[in-house]
Amino acid sequence: MDDDDMRRGKPSCHVVYGEAIAILAGDALQAKAFELIADAPELSANQKVQMVKVLASAAGAEGMVGGQAIDIESEGQSLTLDELRELHGLKTGALIRASVILGGIAAGASQQQLDALDRFADQIGLAFQVVDDALDVEGSTEALGKTQGKDQDADKATYVKLLGLEGAKAEAQNLLASALEALESFGSHADELRELAHFIVSRDR
Repeated sequence: MDDDDMRRGKPSCHVVYGEAIAILAGDALQAKAFELIADAPELSANQKVQMVKVLASAAGAEGMVGGQAIDIESEGQSLTLDELRELHGLKTGALIRASVILGGIAAGASQQQLDALDRFADQIGLAFQVVDDALDVEGSTEALGKTQGKDQDADKATYVKLLGLEGAKAEAQNLLASALEALESFGSHADELRELAHFIVSRDR
């Protein structure tokens, strides 16, 4: 899986503490997320149930775990653009979507608003991965805080591999535009989400 020795410029957990402790830390943190939802005093029981369902789905076989499994199986294989989007919509996008939807549920958003937030998060989640793929090619290990070129070395399916570097950058801009369009009905209330979207696409690490 994602076993890079460096993350954000520091040695990864499995390097410092060993693989077993790193796996246990991940398990503990995932359980902690559900504990925090259950203990949140400002949330109603109905909100908590909704949020637990969203997070469990995003983290499990229909989300991050399923996407990671596809990613492992696809190493060294050729994927179509639609297949790559499906992979990253699960692996990377599911938890990004969940984080946005959880905020909407906590704020008492209507179903129509939640649907709009989901469209926004789906597009920006894909954009995050497209930018990540581009940075893996043109970024530096120092700036990225992780090993540059690792995806190429592992022969992973990437947007750059399918679209070329400039094509991947154009795809990120198209996804950004779609994400921003999904927020139009919120007016200025979604300005922080717009700032986040621009940051995701313009980041250099």
